[in-house]
Amino acid sequence: MKSELHVPSDLSFVNIVETWLLGCLKIQLGESVDWSEQSGRLRLALVEAYSNVVRHAHKDKPNLPVLLRLELKDRELSIEVWDYGEGFDMSTYFAPNPTEKQEGGYGWLIMNRLMDKVEYKLQVNGANCLKLEATLPKLVN
Repeated sequence: MKSELHVPSDLSFVNIVETWLLGCLKIQLGESVDWSEQSGRLRLALVEAYSNVVRHAHKDKPNLPVLLRLELKDRELSIEVWDYGEGFDMSTYFAPNPTEKQEGGYGWLIMNRLMDKVEYKLQVNGANCLKLEATLPKLVN
């Protein structure tokens, strides 16, 4: 299953983004997934990625759309978040140190803890792509 959503760079659309993701997955997987366990992590990872685009990549260009792509093969989930900003140089990223009371930089850490794999590609055909991947475990009775 594949799905795509073009959404404005506006945080008031965050509920639409969440509903799109979970709605698509629930249609495909039904009750074979423990949604009480999985929906929170998936929502948080996607909302973190989307809000970073809105607040950072598109902050001076709110008219730019955000492209979200979802692919599900069996239980292998892939979410791509495409932006048209300048991009972020990952070589300048340093994980936050809790003792320093750092305000930003937690998003990358959060996404990596919630998902199985996180990749960021800078400037692919004029856009940047954050790819989130996870295997959705079967519901254990």
